[in-house]
This record gives sequence, structure tokens and C-alpha cells, in this order.
Amino acid sequence: MRRILPFAAALAAAFLFQPAFAKQDGDEAAAIARAVDDAVQRYRLPGIAVGVIRDGKVVAVETRGELAAGSGEPVTPDTLFKIASNTKAMTGAVLARLVDQGRLRWDDPVTKHLPQFRMHDPWVTANMQVRDLLVHNSGLGLGAGDLMLWPEPNDFTRADIIAGLEHLKPVTSFRSGYAYDNLLYVVAGEVAAAAGGAPYEELVRREIFAPLGMDGCRVGSWKPAEAGPVAKPHRRVDGRNVAIDEDGEVVPDITSMAAGGIRCGVDDMLKWMQAWLDPANPWLSPAQRRAVWTGHMPMPVSARMRAWDNTHFSAYGFGWRLSDVHGHWKVAHTGTLSGMYSSLILLPDLRSGVMILINGEGEHARTALGQVLMERFTAPQAGHDVAHFASLLDQERAQRVAARPVPDISARRPATAAEARELLGVWRDPWFGEVSICRRPDGVGFASARSPLMKGRLMRLGERWLVAWDDAAIDAEAPAWLHPPAAGATLTLSHVDPEADFSYDYADLAFTRQRDCP
Repeated sequence: MRRILPFAAALAAAFLFQPAFAKQDGDEAAAIARAVDDAVQRYRLPGIAVGVIRDGKVVAVETRGELAAGSGEPVTPDTLFKIASNTKAMTGAVLARLVDQGRLRWDDPVTKHLPQFRMHDPWVTANMQVRDLLVHNSGLGLGAGDLMLWPEPNDFTRADIIAGLEHLKPVTSFRSGYAYDNLLYVVAGEVAAAAGGAPYEELVRREIFAPLGMDGCRVGSWKPAEAGPVAKPHRRVDGRNVAIDEDGEVVPDITSMAAGGIRCGVDDMLKWMQAWLDPANPWLSPAQRRAVWTGHMPMPVSARMRAWDNTHFSAYGFGWRLSDVHGHWKVAHTGTLSGMYSSLILLPDLRSGVMILINGEGEHARTALGQVLMERFTAPQAGHDVAHFASLLDQERAQRVAARPVPDISARRPATAAEARELLGVWRDPWFGEVSICRRPDGVGFASARSPLMKGRLMRLGERWLVAWDDAAIDAEAPAWLHPPAAGATLTLSHVDPEADFSYDYADLAFTRQRDCP
């Protein structure tokens, strides 16, 4: 039975307990600040913004570092970061709002809204539903076709992506397994535009930013001079954070927008989180909240998830990863894009969550810091710090490298035109387009016609060929073996580094010779 205190007694009790509550809040804020400081120091981050919600209320907002290393311009709560693949949940939410409005159904065939849509298999084309675009069950391989999105800039359009899907061969049957993709989220954005009667970016502003008060976020084309502070992505060069100055006077509406192109500050991302943590918020119907946070595609439970979180299930919803963590329901996602990292963690039953935005090479930083902050809710007795999880991550990486070492390519040398004569010419892949392997002043070059940064020098290492990319960031990330065709087969590429980013989708390329070099 709940005891009802008289007003005076209740007032006295409130004053009695106020200092204890204040102390608890102060202790929590201090602990969060320490964890952020630890992550910044250990991983030498150029900038970071962190927000924490407990029981529906923001209890901490911490910012550190600079918009660009050495600039003296501080990161603030409204600094715009690339949220990268945390955009996917916003694309799913736009579609959910359109379902609420009766403009589409989750089980609509994709071709109902995009008649030109084609997959490699005609049966899959006919049976792929709107829901399938969001749950990574298409049968395509990991990151299939991502070279139409990255590296940026390139001249592939959303229409090119829809046309290119027909040429990407599946590696499993439809709906039989999970493999993360980006292209179908681009398609999902185009479905939303067709059903909603407005471009994707306008729908995001109308269906998400305006009703939730996320005024600082940017989608589509926008001018940095008219926005708040903008964090620059960084890469690590000789141990230093070097800013990548990629924004001009106008940020274009990039092709990958619906998969990972939105930018927000931590304050606005906290508003986004609070909208999801409040089930009574009328912004989205209970039916669509359930649909978005239903596990539509099973995902594997990794050894790390079992060891760190005692996880028993993992699945993908509409733009969200779902799992259990020490008996608590977790809804989360991460984002990785061009020198920026994000992590969003929600614990819906506790009405709590964590947001992390980093403008540098911060994969391990977001993992370690996110785990420390999440454990304040899911396993407060554990007492783990950033150093603990950083050490575990270092051990994991050492084990992976030992099992799959990166080949030593330091002895590579430039190939000559004479020894590469059978490779010289213009080659074509049906979805990536043409590349040329032709003479250039420093030897033999490899150059994509449609993706300008995919340009490099043909090298020789013993009997093997490889491409050393001219852009230092790409070459550090994903130098490529080049495999000449045998007996009339196709020319192909593969990763030198077994851990290279899957979005350098060499596996799906198959070039046939078209003509001689010009």
C-alpha cells in the first residue's frame, strides 16, 4: 500500500532528502566528466561531445577539445558532428511517420513506390518490401556497392545506385541472414520521398527536426556560415590529429544522405533521445514505436557481447540494433564516417541513455567510454573505467592481427609499362563504371572515371600487383591487391589489410577490358 504523507510532512521530507539527491547528482556528473577526460587523454582525441540522460532527464553534457586541432575554437554542445550511420534511425523514423499518416505500409513492395527498382534476382525485386530496406537481409555481401558512396566526392547519384543494385550479386539467399549495407538505406530515402511527396531532406526537417525542436541539425544542402560551430573530421598522421578540411561554402546534399549524411550537435541528439525514451510522446504512435524497435533480423551475439554484457539476443530493427545488457533492454547504434565517430545508447526501461560524438579516429574511444557510461546504469557495481575496456580492446586487436597479419608491402616498387603491358587499357565494371590502367609520368596509373579519389600507382611486389592510392588516407586504410584476369576472366581487386573498412567494396568489382588507353 502506498502511504500518502500530509502536505507538511511531505514538504519536510523533500527538504530532508534534497542534499542527498544533490550529492548523488554531483557525484554522477563528476564521474561522467572523469570518464570523458580519461577517454580524451588515452586516445588523444581532437574533440568530443557527450550527453547522458537518466530517468528521462539530461544529467550531464560534457565537451572537450577543438573543432579543428590547433584552431583554438572549442567544441560546444551545439557543435555539429557527422552522426554517420545514426542517420539510419532517422530514415526509419521518417518512414514510420509516413506509415502513421497512411502514405505507405511497411509491407508495400518497393516497386510500388520506385518502379525502376531492380535487384539481381527478379524474384527478390518483386518481393522486397519497404521493411526489407532497413534490416540488412537482402542477401548482398557486407557493404556491397559502397564504392558508389565513398570515398567522397564522386559523381554517383541515387539513380545510379538504384540502377547499380541489379548488378550486385547476392552472397546468400534473400532474408536468410544479416549483412550490413548502406545502399538500401539510400533506396529507403527515395521511397520516403516518393511516398511523402517531398525530397528526403525536406521530410527529415518536417517529420523530425521541426516537431522535436532539433533546430541545429543539418540535412541536405546547407551553408556552414549559417549553422552553428562545425567540427572537422581528423585523421592521425605521425601521431598527430590532422584536420580534413572538406567543407566549402556550401555543403552538398550527398548521395549517401539517408544512410549516413546528417549532422547534429549533442544538445539536439539529446532531444532525439528523449523523444524515444518518452513512450507518451505523441510524435510517433505506439504501434510505430513497436514496429521500429522490433527485432526484424537476428544478428550474431559476439564473444565481446557475451563477456562484457552477458548478452543473450541481438537483432536489427528499423535503423536500430537491439540487445539485452545485464538483463536490461538496449537500443543502440554507432556511426563511422570520414574521421568521425558516434555512438547512441538507449536503455528504454530505465528511460536513460548516452550520446557520444567524436571528430577524430575514435573507434576504440567510443566503445570504451560508451561501455563505462552504460555500466553506470546496467552494472554500477562493476566499477570499470576507460583503461579497463581499452586494455581489453587492445588484447582483442592483438589477437586478430596475430591470426590475420597484415602483409609486409614495404618492398613494393613502381611497375613499368613494359611489364604491365597486358594490363594496360580501359576496363569496366557494370556498377562502378570504367577505370583506366595507363601510363603516367611516374609509371603506370590506376584511375576511376567516376570516383576521383580512387586513383593510384600500379606497384609490383614480387610476382604480385597492387595499387598504392595517391590519397594518403585511403592508402593507409585500404591498399589493394590487383588480380589480373586469367583465361578471359575478369580483373579484380582485394584488400591488402584483412581489417580494412568494408566500405572499400573491392569484393564486388569485376572488370572486363573495353579498349586501349587513349
